[in-house]
Amino acid sequence: MAPSRDRLLHFGFKATMFSNSDEAVINKKLPKELLLRIFSFLDVVTLCRCAQVSRAWNVLALDGSNWQRIDLFDFQRDIEGRVVENISKRCGGFLRKLSLRGCLGVGDNALRTFAQNCRNIEVLNLNGCTKTTDAEGCPLLEQLNISWCDQVTKDGIQALVRGCGGLKALFLKGCTQLEDEALKYIGAHCPELVTLNLQTCLQITDEGLITICRGCHKLQSLCASGCSNITDAILNALGQNCPRLRILEVARCSQLTDVGFTTLARNCHELEKMDLEECVQITDSTLIQLSIHCPRLQVLSLSHCELITDDGIRHLGNGACAHDQLEVIELDNCPLITDASLEHLKSCHSLERIELYDCQQITRAGIKRLRTHLPNIKVHAYFAPVTPPPSVGGSRQRFCRCCIIL
Repeated sequence: MAPSRDRLLHFGFKATMFSNSDEAVINKKLPKELLLRIFSFLDVVTLCRCAQVSRAWNVLALDGSNWQRIDLFDFQRDIEGRVVENISKRCGGFLRKLSLRGCLGVGDNALRTFAQNCRNIEVLNLNGCTKTTDAEGCPLLEQLNISWCDQVTKDGIQALVRGCGGLKALFLKGCTQLEDEALKYIGAHCPELVTLNLQTCLQITDEGLITICRGCHKLQSLCASGCSNITDAILNALGQNCPRLRILEVARCSQLTDVGFTTLARNCHELEKMDLEECVQITDSTLIQLSIHCPRLQVLSLSHCELITDDGIRHLGNGACAHDQLEVIELDNCPLITDASLEHLKSCHSLERIELYDCQQITRAGIKRLRTHLPNIKVHAYFAPVTPPPSVGGSRQRFCRCCIIL
């Protein structure tokens, strides 16, 4: 929490020192450098209030060095383009981090002025700024979040990456107009990229993502959840080009299979988090490969992977990550999982949470036995008093929610 007026009083100054006189005691007693240091701990609102105390404090509060990190999310409904323009002119080269998340009134003109004045910006969050279209400039920019800016096209991405070749993190979640051509620009111009989020970019295919893998060898985190057109070709490309990969989120990518995950596991030994929810074709074979080759695995989501059985969990429980790494495993709607899986997980001493919603063959007794070995584990499950009949065909089971939450 930013220091308030009361906190400043703890430095030993009396209330009379906050008078409108430029000759207030606080200004006489403390050098400007120390006052600036105190002001650097204040939030945006408090700085603006201090700027109204006196002429001396106005200069101190509005000094660019105090405006290196600005988050305007709490004021998003009041922020218009001219406010961003004024901030950029005031802060200039000092500004390093700016969050305009949800500021619907900010458009291209304001950002154009911002780009001209704030060349040292490193982190820019434009999440939900739906008036924003295409962007360019800011050569030192390292992190950009334009999630849900659905007016951004490949032209904007091309201009952006040509001017910001040092990008390390790029969040494009929900940018629904982006196609493979945009990813080709990123792969060609952003060799330092570490984090890329493409969730729900529905038009993305193998062609674009393979270009990313080949051009961004430092990639550590990739989210392609909801990109339902991708296939095992992506997993092969990641395995061949991105050995540092730590996080992979490919939920609802139903074309991915054991073949692709085998290549991935055998080459990406630093994997820590994998979201494979609704990767409906994977079987125990994928878990066997992960158990052998991925000793750092901490979080694994297998929800709605209906072919996973107790045998796959047995391999995972005996794997390299089991004893002191695995923290979370999600098995919601895995109809073949039974209490035997819980027995196999007893040796996972770091396990903090397990999800078992709609696992109809899991029993209260099985969960109780698991808790005797892992007393601090959080178990999220529905206990169904009567196990419904198995579903017919490939449709997912839909169970009632009138069960006891464990």
